[in-house]
Amino acid sequence: MASVETTVSGNPSATEQTVLKVLLAMSFSHLLNDTIQSLLPAIYPLLKENYHLTFTQVGLITLAFNTTASLLQPIVGSYTDRSPKPYSLAIGMSITLVGLIMLSRAAGYPMILLAAAMVGMGSSIFHPEASRIAHMAAGGRHGFAQSLFQVGGNLGSSLGPLAGLVIVAHGQSSIIWFGGIAGLGIYILFRVGGWYQRNLAHYLARTKARQLAATNQLPRRTVIFSIGILLLLIFSKYVYLVSLSNYYTFYLIHQFHVSVQQSQVCLFIFLFSVAAGTFLGGPLGDRFGRKYIIWFSILGVAPFSLTLPHVGLVATVILTVFIGGILSSAFSAILVYAQELIPGKVGLIAGLFFGFAFGIGGLASAALGKLADLTSIEHVFFVCGFLPLIGVLTALLPNVEPRSKAKA
Repeated sequence: MASVETTVSGNPSATEQTVLKVLLAMSFSHLLNDTIQSLLPAIYPLLKENYHLTFTQVGLITLAFNTTASLLQPIVGSYTDRSPKPYSLAIGMSITLVGLIMLSRAAGYPMILLAAAMVGMGSSIFHPEASRIAHMAAGGRHGFAQSLFQVGGNLGSSLGPLAGLVIVAHGQSSIIWFGGIAGLGIYILFRVGGWYQRNLAHYLARTKARQLAATNQLPRRTVIFSIGILLLLIFSKYVYLVSLSNYYTFYLIHQFHVSVQQSQVCLFIFLFSVAAGTFLGGPLGDRFGRKYIIWFSILGVAPFSLTLPHVGLVATVILTVFIGGILSSAFSAILVYAQELIPGKVGLIAGLFFGFAFGIGGLASAALGKLADLTSIEHVFFVCGFLPLIGVLTALLPNVEPRSKAKA
């Protein structure tokens, strides 16, 4: 990490090297952070059995996590836009560690909810500032930087089911073993915080210049309308992703009578495809335009999602690979598109979109759990299959890339 702390010089090659190492450090930290967070849904079958929970109660665990994450993230992002806090990342990871310890020692359902809320609070602090560092270290390749940062989180999420296998085999108390992951994350984020602090003044000056250059780029009404469309697309994306990430194992167990271990492996395959799609989305948006990537990644999932409830086990696994890879390519493109709509508000935009994604995910988890209790888990997947059709709203978005490139 020594090179991460090196102040960026005017030498282009040195700048490129330093920026890449910062991005890799943030991507790896995101991997550690989201590996911890993904332990929660990975052990839902274990918690459901140990505490005799209903699907509604399982959904409320996700709601507890996502509520603290969603409500606090825009606040944290807006505050740090005005007053950046380089070492807040390490603090956020420390709070996540506290939640992890509580989860390993939970004596009942209320403590599980509190532990989930603590993990969500750590996430609300981590994501806005981490996204700002990715933006700061991008060197103009904002789609690539956001994708590299985001893919670390997706890889971490994909590791959750594998970690869940360890926990299922050794019991709930073994969750504490993963505290070492949080400790490593705290160390890395503290070191990156030093780099951030030393380069903060130069970054703020560049941001101010960019804001002045972008004044009146688009009418306020158009910007607000476009942000609303993007949030609707996030809604369709994350409700469908929640149906898979939280209830896919239950669907496989109930529909195809696979074991818990087999269902976890299938969930890992799906989440790994999500990570792969995330990495491709940003660079493709840099190259071909973010609006086109958003269009493809949301609406392009519909044929697969509508087919999924009507096929066998092998076809289900194959379809979820396509669904995960295509659908996940949207988020980096959506986030950078929104940042181009409102230059200079990186923390606010990151907090708003990450927070909205977590919030919608939590509400959807609870609602889909209730729907599964009232009907069946198969019906949940049938209904959610129509959500990607909301992608047609992408046609209403303005083309921001030509404007920004012309100004550049």
